Amino acid sequence: MSADLFSILNIIALGSLAGTGIGLAIGYLAKRQKGDWQSMSGKEKAINVALVLIFSLICIGMLAWYAFS
Repeated sequence: MSADLFSILNIIALGSLAGTGIGLAIGYLAKRQKGDWQSMSGKEKAINVALVLIFSLICIGMLAWYAFS
């Protein structure tokens, strides 16, 4: 199946949205988040950003594999 631009952008958008939700939920459940970004330490900020990036990439990869295989 060929990939058009809309399909690629749709997968990136949906994967980023799902990955952000999953990453933030895991950070919240692991008690690595606070109500305000300024009140978090540098390590907590880095962990939250890493969780969001990792799960966004995982979701984008899974959606791409499902859509184009």
